[in-house]
Amino acid sequence: MGTDDKAQNKAEELVGKAKEKVGEATNDREMQAEGKAERSKANLKQAGENVKDAFR
Repeated sequence: MGTDDKAQNKAEELVGKAKEKVGEATNDREMQAEGKAERSKANLKQAGENVKDAFR
């Protein structure tokens, strides 16, 4: 289960990063903000997974 969650979190992070870059290229601040928010959310989830792993 942990590996699947980590892979999903990484995929979410990459989608967020892509949205952020597209927003920068098109000068779309809303898309940039959405991408940053998705990346932050994915990073927070990943940190939670790392904490769980530390206590195993």
